[in-house]
Amino acid sequence: MRILVVGGGGREHTLVWKLKQSPLVDKIYCAPGNAGIAEDAECVPISVEDLQGLADFAEKQKIDLTVVGPEDPLARGIVDLFQEKGLKIFGPNKQAAQLEGSKVFAKELMVKYNIPTAEYRTFTSPEEAEQYIKKIGTPVVIKAEGLAAGKGVIICEEEEEALLAVKKIMIDRAFGDAGNRLIVEEFMRGEEASILAFTDGESILAMVSSQDHKPVYDGDRGPNTGGMGAYAPAPLVTPEIAQYVEEKILIPAVQGLKADGHPYSGVIYAGLMFTEKGPKVLEFNCRFGDPEAQVVIPLLKSDLIPILQAVVEGRLSEVKAQWHEGSAVCVVMASGGYPGPYQKGVVIHGLEKQKGKENFVVFHAGTKDQKGQIVTNGGRVLGVTGWAENLPEALKKVYEAVESIEFDGAHYRKDIGQKALRFFE
Repeated sequence: MRILVVGGGGREHTLVWKLKQSPLVDKIYCAPGNAGIAEDAECVPISVEDLQGLADFAEKQKIDLTVVGPEDPLARGIVDLFQEKGLKIFGPNKQAAQLEGSKVFAKELMVKYNIPTAEYRTFTSPEEAEQYIKKIGTPVVIKAEGLAAGKGVIICEEEEEALLAVKKIMIDRAFGDAGNRLIVEEFMRGEEASILAFTDGESILAMVSSQDHKPVYDGDRGPNTGGMGAYAPAPLVTPEIAQYVEEKILIPAVQGLKADGHPYSGVIYAGLMFTEKGPKVLEFNCRFGDPEAQVVIPLLKSDLIPILQAVVEGRLSEVKAQWHEGSAVCVVMASGGYPGPYQKGVVIHGLEKQKGKENFVVFHAGTKDQKGQIVTNGGRVLGVTGWAENLPEALKKVYEAVESIEFDGAHYRKDIGQKALRFFE
């Protein structure tokens, strides 16, 4: 099989790394890829925004299956374009991808099909949003409706913060058109976890649970990022809770989308808050998480290709997945200044020393090869990932490696996975 992976981050490196292990795969292309992906696949300089260029490439190269990493091309209709050309592609079409592309669409679906989520109100006027916030008080969660690279959700403890968040999204247009509409949502207390599942629009095949760490600093402080690290599985998600999430959240969402005329195929990702009243949905995403993919996919014992094929061909019920025992951890090393402005082109040292380690990979995110040197080329630079029999061992392995990789301005969280250690005492 000839495979095309769309994207150039840590999630896409993880997908390429896993797909390369399949005996069914002859050749992998990645567009646009990065310096790490280039070691496992042929990178082609086509932007994820160039949907026509990607479709033309897939047609010309006789690609058997395209796997889309990021949400943006899905929301813009890459699947529809490929399917019109008779090309096989993994991911939801434009209508179904509204599940992530429009937070209002997602909230309305959840209310309609009794999927547990936070109370909310939608606004198109900043003045009305501000009046509502003053009326209900804080804490609240302010969300830009559209895609904002994981940064469009602002948790506000004080009224002043909430009013500034409305201004940032709707008046200053910090996230562009993603801020045309805004959601003011009830603040839910609890611990977060995510469950991703494959679905062909009929059946679902749940993956192991995971926990992302969004805020930039230790102790969940500072602004939200695309994700500073993750671990899997999340001990918080017991088998009973996993079953509840399947029955009350994932299956109703997939069936609801189908009933509403938006059959959904690909990965459905439920970001959950574990409240006193049980798990509630914070958000749905329409693709593999990043960095959740970096910890979930290495724990997949089965070949990924037959699962992806079964999804695309609408026969997921015929497929089972096996998972490795133990835990996986990913710590993201980020550029100085991230999630704000940051410098590119900084030389990374210590990567060669990491090669060949057992149950360990450095997944590249924002990197490129510059005259034979690996340099930074993004906010999140590397996803240092390892897996072991248990979480404490995986954490030790990963943090030892993180300390031996260097680039100017590098920063990372030192408390990834700490919330779960109580389950291992």
